[in-house]
Amino acid sequence: MLFVACCLPAAYVVGAMSSDLLRGTRFLNSNPIKEGEHFLGEWTLRFLVLTLMVRPLRELLGWGWLGKYRRTLGLFAFTYLMLHWLTYALLDVQLDWADLKKDLAARPYIMIGMAALLMMLPLALTSSAAAIRRLGGLRWRRLHRLVYVVPVMGVIHFWMAVKADLSGPLSYALVFALLFAYRIAKWWQRRAAAAMPVTSPSTS
Repeated sequence: MLFVACCLPAAYVVGAMSSDLLRGTRFLNSNPIKEGEHFLGEWTLRFLVLTLMVRPLRELLGWGWLGKYRRTLGLFAFTYLMLHWLTYALLDVQLDWADLKKDLAARPYIMIGMAALLMMLPLALTSSAAAIRRLGGLRWRRLHRLVYVVPVMGVIHFWMAVKADLSGPLSYALVFALLFAYRIAKWWQRRAAAAMPVTSPSTS
């Protein structure tokens, strides 16, 4: 059910773009390609939010069963980011490298988005249990700390893209800030607990 639910936004936007481009409908307004890009980009951020929410919900509400879905949500974040980029590359600039160079020069936020995609690629490729065994737990955890960098780059990319209406980027920035603050607080709590001297019970 989770897999089907995660596929629904992509199925909708692909159907809407196809209908708008081939049949002249207006599901995505007058510029379906650009609207489709934005739609997929926002769903990337939503899946990143859901992925990062798993741990707080497990720890605060005792929903341990959520843990097995974190990898699925993370992979869907990567999938939607890839679809966002493919829509831009295949439908927007249509693999015209001259147009791509002009875009990169005029809109540097595209480079930020591409950097985020490149960061998510190794995370997706090493999401399996076999990859964890090959890398070792410590190296795997260090690599997957990139999951905290990608949302920051995504918000910056979104903010630079919209220019005028900043309510969307600011909303995501606030949510990610709260999620990061929770992790920092837990890290500080563990560090403080580890630094406390261990006292043995007195013996008579």
